Amino acid sequence: MQSHARQREDAAKTPATVAFIDIAGFSAIADVYGDAAALDVLEVFESMVRDALSGYAPPIKWIGDEAMLSFPEPETAIQVLGTLLQACRKEPRLPLTRAGLNHGPVICRAGDLFGSTVNIAARITALASPGQLLATQPIAEAAAARGILVRDLGMVALRSVADELPLFEIDLAPSADPAWIDPVCKMHAPYSSYRRAAPDGPWFCSPQCEEAYRRSPQTYELPR
Repeated sequence: MQSHARQREDAAKTPATVAFIDIAGFSAIADVYGDAAALDVLEVFESMVRDALSGYAPPIKWIGDEAMLSFPEPETAIQVLGTLLQACRKEPRLPLTRAGLNHGPVICRAGDLFGSTVNIAARITALASPGQLLATQPIAEAAAARGILVRDLGMVALRSVADELPLFEIDLAPSADPAWIDPVCKMHAPYSSYRRAAPDGPWFCSPQCEEAYRRSPQTYELPR
């Protein structure tokens, strides 16, 4: 029985590069500015994802503000994500994004993807800082071959994954300076409409974010 199930599973697997990308400050936007403002941000993000995927397969699915994407190989993923992440950095209405990529065998079922390759991609995305793209070795090798800056982060433990994995940061868009990231909504400076009132401490994009941080600084992780 187990042997037959394993053979069936192996036969159903196909190689794919799986990517997750989300809006780093989405929950805070809803909390501080309201659901309508968060929906406006999400609609901008969704439109940009659709534009970047023009001519490619649409997202596998949306999970709240997070898009799950799939590509046949790392090179295509790098090309599409490079276009998308650079566009997101130039869009003043969007906070910073987080992304994670992994390549390996997946199980395709009813338009969705399953398996450890997908799980690892999701775990990697959860580790990413605002403005950061993290990836496994096959993605890093493909990026380096294209002359893209890759940083080796060493062996990293992932939640619910037995063995540590080599992880890499890939610069597909301009790096975000942590000192200029709003700790609440994850917008990145320069800000045209607001500057912090205090002479030191974090920078904020608006009085609302500054007030939210002042009331509950322990809620918001400072950029590192």
